[in-house]
Amino acid sequence: MDRIKVKSQNVVKLLIEKRLKITSAESCTGGLFSSSITSVSGSSECFEGSFVTYSNRIKNKIIGVKEETLSKYGAVSEECVLEMAENSRKMMDSDISIAISGIAGPNGGTKEKPVGLVFICLSAENYIKAYKNIFYGDRDNIRNLSVLFALDLVENYIQNL
Repeated sequence: MDRIKVKSQNVVKLLIEKRLKITSAESCTGGLFSSSITSVSGSSECFEGSFVTYSNRIKNKIIGVKEETLSKYGAVSEECVLEMAENSRKMMDSDISIAISGIAGPNGGTKEKPVGLVFICLSAENYIKAYKNIFYGDRDNIRNLSVLFALDLVENYIQNL
Protein backbone atom coordinates (compact mmCIF):
# COMPACT_ATOMS: atom_id res chain seq x y z
CA MET A 1 0.00 0.00 0.00
CA ASP A 2 1.61 3.23 -1.21
CA ARG A 3 -0.01 5.28 1.57
CA ILE A 4 1.84 3.19 4.15
CA LYS A 5 5.14 3.71 2.35
CA VAL A 6 4.72 7.50 2.18
CA LYS A 7 3.48 7.75 5.76
CA SER A 8 6.35 5.55 7.01
CA GLN A 9 8.89 7.78 5.28
CA ASN A 10 7.37 10.86 6.93
CA VAL A 11 7.35 9.22 10.35
CA VAL A 12 10.95 8.02 10.11
CA LYS A 13 12.04 11.50 8.97
CA LEU A 14 10.29 13.09 11.98
CA LEU A 15 11.69 10.54 14.41
CA ILE A 16 15.23 11.15 13.16
CA GLU A 17 14.82 14.95 13.17
CA LYS A 18 13.58 14.88 16.78
CA ARG A 19 16.13 12.21 17.79
CA LEU A 20 13.40 9.90 19.05
CA LYS A 21 13.47 6.11 19.30
CA ILE A 22 10.40 3.97 18.59
CA THR A 23 9.41 0.37 19.18
CA SER A 24 6.24 -1.64 18.71
CA ALA A 25 4.25 -4.51 20.18
CA GLU A 26 1.99 -6.09 17.58
CA SER A 27 -0.57 -8.83 17.51
CA CYS A 28 -3.04 -8.82 14.59
CA THR A 29 -0.64 -6.89 12.34
CA GLY A 30 2.05 -9.53 12.81
CA GLY A 31 4.95 -7.12 12.46
CA LEU A 32 3.50 -5.05 9.62
CA PHE A 33 3.97 -1.80 11.56
CA SER A 34 7.63 -2.51 12.32
CA SER A 35 8.15 -3.68 8.74
CA SER A 36 6.73 -0.40 7.45
CA ILE A 37 9.26 1.51 9.56
CA THR A 38 12.24 -0.68 8.72
CA SER A 39 11.45 -0.53 4.99
CA VAL A 40 12.64 3.10 5.12
CA SER A 41 16.36 3.61 4.58
CA GLY A 42 17.97 5.09 7.68
CA SER A 43 15.35 3.74 10.07
CA SER A 44 18.09 2.14 12.16
CA GLU A 45 18.63 5.63 13.61
CA CYS A 46 15.17 5.60 15.19
CA PHE A 47 13.86 2.04 15.40
CA GLU A 48 14.82 0.00 18.46
CA GLY A 49 12.93 -3.23 17.73
CA SER A 50 9.55 -4.86 18.05
CA PHE A 51 7.62 -7.65 19.66
CA VAL A 52 5.16 -9.74 17.66
CA THR A 53 3.09 -11.28 20.42
CA TYR A 54 0.32 -13.18 18.71
CA SER A 55 -0.66 -15.48 21.56
CA ASN A 56 -1.82 -14.48 25.04
CA ARG A 57 0.89 -16.67 26.54
CA ILE A 58 3.60 -14.67 24.77
CA LYS A 59 1.92 -11.34 25.53
CA ASN A 60 2.20 -12.31 29.18
CA LYS A 61 5.58 -14.05 29.13
CA ILE A 62 7.53 -11.69 26.87
CA ILE A 63 6.06 -8.22 27.37
CA GLY A 64 4.41 -8.66 30.74
CA VAL A 65 0.72 -8.19 29.98
CA LYS A 66 -0.91 -9.34 33.22
CA GLU A 67 -2.75 -12.66 33.16
CA GLU A 68 -5.59 -10.89 34.97
CA THR A 69 -5.86 -8.35 32.13
CA LEU A 70 -5.96 -11.08 29.51
CA SER A 71 -8.53 -13.20 31.36
CA LYS A 72 -10.78 -10.29 32.37
CA TYR A 73 -10.66 -8.13 29.21
CA GLY A 74 -9.04 -10.30 26.54
CA ALA A 75 -6.17 -9.59 24.18
CA VAL A 76 -8.38 -7.39 22.02
CA SER A 77 -9.01 -4.66 24.56
CA GLU A 78 -7.94 -1.20 25.57
CA GLU A 79 -6.50 -2.58 28.79
CA CYS A 80 -4.29 -5.03 26.90
CA VAL A 81 -2.84 -2.51 24.41
CA LEU A 82 -2.15 -0.04 27.22
CA GLU A 83 0.05 -2.66 28.91
CA MET A 84 1.59 -3.81 25.63
CA ALA A 85 2.62 -0.27 24.68
CA GLU A 86 3.87 0.83 28.07
CA ASN A 87 5.74 -2.38 28.84
CA SER A 88 7.42 -2.63 25.43
CA ARG A 89 8.48 1.04 25.55
CA LYS A 90 10.10 0.53 28.92
CA MET A 91 11.72 -2.78 27.95
CA MET A 92 13.27 -1.26 24.83
CA ASP A 93 14.06 2.06 26.54
CA SER A 94 12.33 3.86 23.65
CA ASP A 95 10.76 7.28 23.53
CA ILE A 96 7.62 6.03 21.80
CA SER A 97 5.90 2.68 21.51
CA ILE A 98 2.94 1.58 19.43
CA ALA A 99 0.80 -1.42 20.38
CA ILE A 100 -1.78 -3.01 18.10
CA SER A 101 -4.19 -5.83 18.93
CA GLY A 102 -7.36 -6.75 17.08
CA ILE A 103 -9.38 -9.18 15.02
CA ALA A 104 -8.31 -9.07 11.38
CA GLY A 105 -10.64 -11.89 10.34
CA PRO A 106 -12.19 -13.39 8.47
CA ASN A 107 -12.70 -15.66 11.50
CA GLY A 108 -12.54 -14.94 15.21
CA GLY A 109 -15.14 -12.22 15.52
CA THR A 110 -18.07 -12.23 17.94
CA LYS A 111 -21.04 -9.93 18.47
CA GLU A 112 -19.14 -8.16 21.26
CA LYS A 113 -15.83 -8.14 19.39
CA PRO A 114 -16.47 -8.20 15.64
CA VAL A 115 -13.97 -8.72 12.85
CA GLY A 116 -12.30 -5.37 12.26
CA LEU A 117 -12.14 -4.37 15.93
CA VAL A 118 -8.63 -3.09 16.56
CA PHE A 119 -7.18 -1.32 19.59
CA ILE A 120 -4.11 0.84 18.99
CA CYS A 121 -2.10 2.58 21.70
CA LEU A 122 0.72 5.10 21.69
CA SER A 123 2.90 5.28 24.78
CA ALA A 124 5.54 7.91 25.49
CA GLU A 125 7.02 9.39 28.65
CA ASN A 126 4.16 11.03 30.57
CA TYR A 127 1.70 10.15 27.78
CA ILE A 128 -0.40 7.12 26.92
CA LYS A 129 -3.58 6.88 24.90
CA ALA A 130 -5.46 3.96 23.38
CA TYR A 131 -7.96 4.09 20.54
CA LYS A 132 -10.76 1.70 19.65
CA ASN A 133 -11.34 1.29 15.92
CA ILE A 134 -13.62 -0.69 13.66
CA PHE A 135 -12.00 -1.20 10.26
CA TYR A 136 -13.79 -2.78 7.33
CA GLY A 137 -12.69 -4.96 4.45
CA ASP A 138 -10.71 -8.13 4.16
CA ARG A 139 -7.87 -9.23 6.43
CA ASP A 140 -5.20 -7.34 4.49
CA ASN A 141 -7.24 -4.15 4.46
CA ILE A 142 -7.88 -4.31 8.23
CA ARG A 143 -4.18 -4.86 8.90
CA ASN A 144 -3.13 -2.05 6.52
CA LEU A 145 -5.65 0.39 7.99
CA SER A 146 -4.40 -0.48 11.47
CA VAL A 147 -0.83 0.35 10.47
CA LEU A 148 -1.89 3.59 8.79
CA PHE A 149 -3.77 4.64 11.91
CA ALA A 150 -0.74 3.84 14.08
CA LEU A 151 1.57 5.79 11.77
CA ASP A 152 -0.83 8.74 11.92
CA LEU A 153 -0.74 8.58 15.72
CA VAL A 154 3.04 8.72 15.75
CA GLU A 155 3.19 11.52 13.19
CA ASN A 156 0.61 13.64 15.06
CA TYR A 157 2.26 13.00 18.41
CA ILE A 158 5.68 14.10 17.17
CA GLN A 159 4.30 17.15 15.36
CA ASN A 160 2.64 18.29 18.61
CA LEU A 161 5.76 18.00 20.76
